[in-house]
Amino acid sequence: MLIVVRHGRTDANRAGLLLGRADPDLDDLGRRQAQAVADAVGPVDAVVSSPLRRTRQTAAAFDVRVEVDERWVELDYGEWDGTPAAEVPEATWARWRSDPHFAPPGGESLSELGVRVRSACADMAEAARDQTIVVVTHVSPIKAALAWALGVGDEISWRTFVTPASIMRVAVGPGGPSLHGFNDQAHLRDMPD
Repeated sequence: MLIVVRHGRTDANRAGLLLGRADPDLDDLGRRQAQAVADAVGPVDAVVSSPLRRTRQTAAAFDVRVEVDERWVELDYGEWDGTPAAEVPEATWARWRSDPHFAPPGGESLSELGVRVRSACADMAEAARDQTIVVVTHVSPIKAALAWALGVGDEISWRTFVTPASIMRVAVGPGGPSLHGFNDQAHLRDMPD
């Protein structure tokens, strides 16, 4: 089973900022979310993480040696990293939503991100048949992994929502990947802010 987890909350997430390669710590709630997601998932065979601090802090809650894989890093927002999402002009959002090859200035497109995430998924698919592998990553790579699991294009990104510390489960069998759950957040239900 491949279990893909979004990192816990950061102050930047709470503030509605585009958070790509910037590297903040989890906030207090994010640290509690990290422990809750690890408890909800239970024992695992391996943990893989994006290199960014917020994912490595979330991954540490699993109490298993963490392997860092650069392919799971968040989308590069380029010049927009740290910008309030509300400040991106509506016409730009419309263009971004309609073109998976669109990239923010100095950044990366969803299509480019999709290539690297599909590669990471393919590389761990065989092991995920017999082992429980957790990947701790970010919103955009989770959406790209979902596209891989469903065999669809990167444009699906704009039709999905991923909560901090949520869980996606993908089984991998002889017929390929099969989505077993997406954006599961039941373990966060009674967590005060």
